[in-house]
Amino acid sequence: MELETKCLHAGYTPKNTEPRVVPIVQSTTYVYDSTDDVAAVFDDPTKSLIYSRFENPTVMAVEDKIAALEGGIGAMCTSSGQAANLLALLNILKEGDSFISTPAIYGGTINLFSVTLKRMGIECIYVDPDASEDEINAAFKENTKAVFGETLANPALNVFDIEKFARCAHAHNVPLIVDNTFPTPILCRPFEFGADIVTHSTSKYMDGHAVQVGGVIVDSGNFDWTNGKFPEFTEPDESYHGTIYTKAYGKAAYIVKARMQLMRDFGCYPSAQSAFYLNLGLETLAIRMKQYCENGLTVAKYLESEPHVESVNYPGLEGNKYHELAKKYMPEGTSGVISFIIKGGRSTAVKFMDSLKLASNEVHVADIRTCVLHPASATHRQLTDEQLEAAGINGGMIRFSVGLESVNDVIADLKQAFAAIDK
Repeated sequence: MELETKCLHAGYTPKNTEPRVVPIVQSTTYVYDSTDDVAAVFDDPTKSLIYSRFENPTVMAVEDKIAALEGGIGAMCTSSGQAANLLALLNILKEGDSFISTPAIYGGTINLFSVTLKRMGIECIYVDPDASEDEINAAFKENTKAVFGETLANPALNVFDIEKFARCAHAHNVPLIVDNTFPTPILCRPFEFGADIVTHSTSKYMDGHAVQVGGVIVDSGNFDWTNGKFPEFTEPDESYHGTIYTKAYGKAAYIVKARMQLMRDFGCYPSAQSAFYLNLGLETLAIRMKQYCENGLTVAKYLESEPHVESVNYPGLEGNKYHELAKKYMPEGTSGVISFIIKGGRSTAVKFMDSLKLASNEVHVADIRTCVLHPASATHRQLTDEQLEAAGINGGMIRFSVGLESVNDVIADLKQAFAAIDK
């Protein structure tokens, strides 16, 4: 099936007389005929359902759909994008390990990596997203177990060179994890360029309507966990009946381990109703992404001509630093998210944003409605000036997420707000 068809049909095929739409299975528990049946499922949870902290039929349908869209072997939904990134890494890392990331990522993720994981004894080694392969390779340590990046950085909009970082990761026998939130699998499928694990904040374009928070981890099934660097996959897990994941689950070892170990212990699984809402968004994802891209490019071109704007960062623009990489990884477009720097710095940016009428000033992005945010005051507020610079954040930077309104109305709103800062 093509992507547009997968958005509607993947993950759930109703049988005779069953509901056409994915039903909400609002239950925490599942009944068995005997104690032996329950015991068999605890020995191998892939045989059937155990408890809705692990899995739920509604959520599983959405997981299967997202795995199909990304071209992965399996997926596991989480309660947020942050939870997805956390579990994706903890499934590989332990105290004393390190991993590599670019600093051009979401501010909350930087905090997760630099503060919370550090407290757990896990080191994040930051490398410039534009670093050469030699520079990236030099950052690896003996204990480095993974590499992480965002396809389109939030909010700096750097384009992550997936193939370059994949080569470096694989040269050191570690997996590449890519947060693909902004492009979604409609615009970019990182597995096709060498990524091993993909994560998403499904709260953004996948949901589209800003009605619920969620995340997902997708496993390509391509990484060799038996290369000697990951004994937790190849040695018995005493917390789960001595299971050896690579032996029992083969290519699905990573995603099954994430569910059996981490979801069991952290319990950050979404509700059936949240998954139902997410599925409604996924059904229109393909057609929405095309319009986001069209609207985003139109607004970006307008902002380039606006005298109040110092610079515009949108990889879809021909003059953009990352335009060639964008054409390679996202040939159909680079979403509806634009970063631009307004002349006058932080105070002018705030006055401009407070003058907008159609665009909502909110802590969200990639929504069906146009929204705007000042990263230095909000999502990246906890960062130092040095960290802001490394993340590509300027005090006058504005993140503008173009929605699905008439693009003429969006531009009219921008024009009146620019006029307001001169008064």
